[in-house]
Amino acid sequence: MFGIGRPSRRKSVPRPSAVTVNGRELPLAIRENARATRMTLRIEPGGQALKLTIPRGLPEHEIDEFLTRHHGWLMTRLARVEDAGPLSDQGKITIRGVDHRIAMTGKLRGIAEETEIGGVRTLLVSGLPEHVGRRVSDHLKRVAKSQLEQLVRTHAATLGKPVRAIAYKDTKSRWGSCTSDGNLSFSWRIAMAPDFVIDYLAAHEVAHLKEMNHGPNFWATCKALCPRTTEAKRWLKQNGSRLFAVKF
Repeated sequence: MFGIGRPSRRKSVPRPSAVTVNGRELPLAIRENARATRMTLRIEPGGQALKLTIPRGLPEHEIDEFLTRHHGWLMTRLARVEDAGPLSDQGKITIRGVDHRIAMTGKLRGIAEETEIGGVRTLLVSGLPEHVGRRVSDHLKRVAKSQLEQLVRTHAATLGKPVRAIAYKDTKSRWGSCTSDGNLSFSWRIAMAPDFVIDYLAAHEVAHLKEMNHGPNFWATCKALCPRTTEAKRWLKQNGSRLFAVKF
């Protein structure tokens, strides 16, 4: 078992800083943890990098052997995350769980607008072609703000808990957070998820206003606010990396 004793480190063998998987070179961050008893490999949200946690003093050759053994696992997991390029005209974006075709209007000004053209859900985007990503992300921020603020107010009223402020960020490791003094924060990328997942995220953070932990009482509160909690958690686990991988 890793972590027993303090084996000497092979100074002559450099630690790997990247791993090539499915033709993609991914940055690899290696972090030593004195309390770790085994190696733990994590794919960062969006599938753009890897993090390896190891026991302190572990020989480099064991790191190499571990990465070799888990290459197949990495290939399978990363294949689920599309390495999509930047958003562009005629590309696609998911809004509230529904695929939308991106169509440039040819106008230089104006906010993005959701519509339907020929039976196809479409997001009309103005501005120059190089501004597509920014215009789409701005629209998603508006969607997230509109959806979440209404849901947060509803759930907070149910619990009788005040909300001090709500912030929206482009986080890479978590979907939301809640402080003890009532400050909530959300990743606006959640606007790409279905409505019931957005509702779950709002319920999850509001539930922390009552239970600042993830114990049984917290989950009972969360499920009372959002009956589809279990389904939404499963959806995020299966699809969250895909949302983080979208390049704006």
